[in-house]
Amino acid sequence: METNRFENKNNGLENDRDLQFLLQGGDLLKVRSSSWKKTRYFRLMEDCKTMFRESKRTFKTSKTCECCCSPSFPPSFLVDEISAVRMGRQSDGLKKNTEENVESRCFSIMFKGRRKNLDLIASSEDEARQWVDSLQKILSSLNNLSTQEKTEHWIFSCLRKSDKNKDDKLSLSELKNFMHLINIEVDDDYAEMLFEKCDKSNSGYLAGEEIKHFYDLLTHREEIDVIYGEYAKTSGFMSPQNLVDFLKKEQREDATLADAHNIIQKHEPDENAKEKKLLSKDGFLMYMHHPEALVLNPDHREVYQDMDQPLNHYFISSSHNTYLMEDQLQGPSSTEAYVRALLKGCRCVELDCWDGSEGEPEIYHGYTLTSKILFKDAIKAIKEYAFKTSDYPVILSLENHCSVEQQEVMAHHMSSILGSALITSPLGNGMPKCFPSPEELKGKFLIKGKRLNKLEATFAPDNTEDDEEDVTEEEESDDEDQDQEKKKEKKKLKLAKALSDMVVYCKSVHFHGFEDARQHLSFYEMSSFKENKALELAAESANAYIHHNVEKLSRIYPAGCRTNSSNYSPVPLWSAGCQVVALNFQTTCTDMDVNQGRFLINGKSGYVLKPAYMRDPASEFDPVTLTRGDWLQHKTLHIMVISGQQLPKLSKKKSSIVDPLVRVEVYGVPDDNAEEKTNAIDNNGFNPEWNENMEFNVHVPELALVRFTVEDHDSATSNEFVGQYTLPFNSLRMGYRHVPLLNKNGDVLPSAGLFVYIMVTDAN
Repeated sequence: METNRFENKNNGLENDRDLQFLLQGGDLLKVRSSSWKKTRYFRLMEDCKTMFRESKRTFKTSKTCECCCSPSFPPSFLVDEISAVRMGRQSDGLKKNTEENVESRCFSIMFKGRRKNLDLIASSEDEARQWVDSLQKILSSLNNLSTQEKTEHWIFSCLRKSDKNKDDKLSLSELKNFMHLINIEVDDDYAEMLFEKCDKSNSGYLAGEEIKHFYDLLTHREEIDVIYGEYAKTSGFMSPQNLVDFLKKEQREDATLADAHNIIQKHEPDENAKEKKLLSKDGFLMYMHHPEALVLNPDHREVYQDMDQPLNHYFISSSHNTYLMEDQLQGPSSTEAYVRALLKGCRCVELDCWDGSEGEPEIYHGYTLTSKILFKDAIKAIKEYAFKTSDYPVILSLENHCSVEQQEVMAHHMSSILGSALITSPLGNGMPKCFPSPEELKGKFLIKGKRLNKLEATFAPDNTEDDEEDVTEEEESDDEDQDQEKKKEKKKLKLAKALSDMVVYCKSVHFHGFEDARQHLSFYEMSSFKENKALELAAESANAYIHHNVEKLSRIYPAGCRTNSSNYSPVPLWSAGCQVVALNFQTTCTDMDVNQGRFLINGKSGYVLKPAYMRDPASEFDPVTLTRGDWLQHKTLHIMVISGQQLPKLSKKKSSIVDPLVRVEVYGVPDDNAEEKTNAIDNNGFNPEWNENMEFNVHVPELALVRFTVEDHDSATSNEFVGQYTLPFNSLRMGYRHVPLLNKNGDVLPSAGLFVYIMVTDAN
């Protein structure tokens, strides 16, 4: 560790050309509308974390930036708030507000959460490319930092902010300010004691090695000392055999000496210790923070399940009203919403299609004030981003309100844009008897929608068409929220043959009961259920629902009364075998957290294989009554919540400090739903310690999920969300584990986390 704790780390890019370009910065044209295009000067600040913007107006020199104390100009945004940087006119704003001749000079900065894109035009194509490449490089550099490096990076940044006079020294008042910045409230006596302990020179300030000593005291973790000390039996270090003992006894891993040697070689920072094949406490902590040692089973981070089962044997990550960025009354529609859902692993997206001007179909929420996007632009965005997170098939769920003429335009756009990736006929020869597998459909698009005839008719000699009218998804579910006049108007719509022929494996049909479906519907004919109806069936006829879903696909969607785009719990529907449980991906909530947790595994492919007893036509499984069967594998989950690390401040107010508590919840069949919470720790979000035990009974582990949530306790109002992490029960690792935390948008909180001890035993 360096003597000068204020030395700029530059993310390991000290002499990098791209970094120097960003530090120097330059003028860019910011685009808000067709008439609002203004020059702004952008540059990266010296902390390599903050992008600042200067307009042409003069700022008061006394105005000080909250982020890095620079009086030059007001803050713009943090680099870690960026989700992507995209070259060209890819954003809705640039497509709408600029001409094609500036395509090569345009680029957009996309942000996490609901913050609007930053649309920019450079003076040349080379300059635009330089901005994009440079920003992408520094983003990649930040993302690739280890947990320890992220912690140091964050602490260095807070130290810089606290050093008000920029003399690379910390006075007592600056030290107190620093403690507030890192989310610790301490009394004056403790602050003074800590200061005096580090001020070896008695100079009245900390500098150089004194700041290093202060940092070491601050980041010292007693719980790690205890665990490490128990197994460091070789001159105060862990030998390979000591490490194997720890991995076997505490972590319940089938470890070998070769594994221990690999861990030491990979994680030990001290070259002398590494040469002696020993693991120091620093190396042990670095290993414990590595993804291979976290709470999620590392084998489940990759695709590990059988992907050769029929498509309907998987839970499928699915979105409702995918085009919306916010609410469904007057919120904006955007191609970016499709991009975000697809990058999160969503495999079924919805397109509400209406007649647009100039013969071009549009997508928006009908009979509302939501904005509109072109159907062809949505298809282009879907094509580009469909397989960046997952290679497995994407279902395009069409809610079709268009005239025959514009339906033909829709068919043309999908055919020309998606090309050979679009499934337009069954795989193989002859009429299929079941769905193809996700593996067979890799890189392919399936259309879900209405079809004029049965698929079998295409293989019949006369190939006749059914005389049926087109109906929308809501009508199929008898949605009482729809106005009767609107229903009559919709039912006048006819279906274009070109569009009908594109529907192969996902034909939308009415649901008239499980018995009717069993007798009259083919495997590819799928029904959509409004949440209320689906939840009723899941509660009252769960086993029948499971049998229905052994052969067919079911899509569930939120009730029309959810005008704010809120969500419902997907858990009871998964327990009934429903595959396409569609949620509003644009809405941050517990239900979306749980959905993200369900699809966290299997390489984030968006497909999770259902348990064997939910794929068996003779299954007797019922999640409500829980009769005896293979599904009953009664386990006891023991969790000790030990400590937390670097929990974020929720308010920018200097005096605001988190009072954290941890809530642990189990979601699954009704008998497994449970929660427990710790006590709150006052005024410490940096290194709180709880050391509290919890115990849960889990009867059907294959369907259970575990959610860790950190909240800021407030006795006067409801607790405020700090971070969470949800994962399947069967993906938990036992032993001492760090739990990463995600913010409300599902993005990782750098360096923040929990430290827990987990044990799963067979219940008596």
